[in-house]
Amino acid sequence: MAEVTLDLRGVSRPAAYAELGAHLDAVLEGISDRVAIMATMAAVLHHSFGFLWTGFYQVLEPGQHLVVGPYQGTLGCLTIEFGRGVCGRAAATGRTVVVPDVREFADHIACDARSRSEIVVPVFDDARALIAVLDIDADTVRAFGDHDVAGLERLVKRFAHSTVRA
Repeated sequence: MAEVTLDLRGVSRPAAYAELGAHLDAVLEGISDRVAIMATMAAVLHHSFGFLWTGFYQVLEPGQHLVVGPYQGTLGCLTIEFGRGVCGRAAATGRTVVVPDVREFADHIACDARSRSEIVVPVFDDARALIAVLDIDADTVRAFGDHDVAGLERLVKRFAHSTVRA
């Protein structure tokens, strides 16, 4: 398939995530390498929506630490403790965390001062073990809502339904 960069900024979020899912299905057909999937998803999400930072933090030590994985944007934090910041909270709880305004999140880890809102989605393998979190930052407040939660949670489920290697 010829790779195409989508621009979904003017599209309603439900329609955008449907188009994005179909696009990723086509681009990733036959791909089972976890890093390749993460890198492709980060690039497609980042450029389709024009986010500030889009990427994955992989579980380095279960229940203890995350380490930066494939991403798009400025330098990210290299490691994050479970429970610390938005990524650490999502990792510790296994639940998606949406922060409408990072200035109001007391434990926010500021890797880029331009960040104003954030969403972090846990990524599970087929055994329901946490393998990573998907972290997305935007430069506007209230950039993420229920449609983003549903759309992104649906997209990361591809890790639970494919044979991947670490």
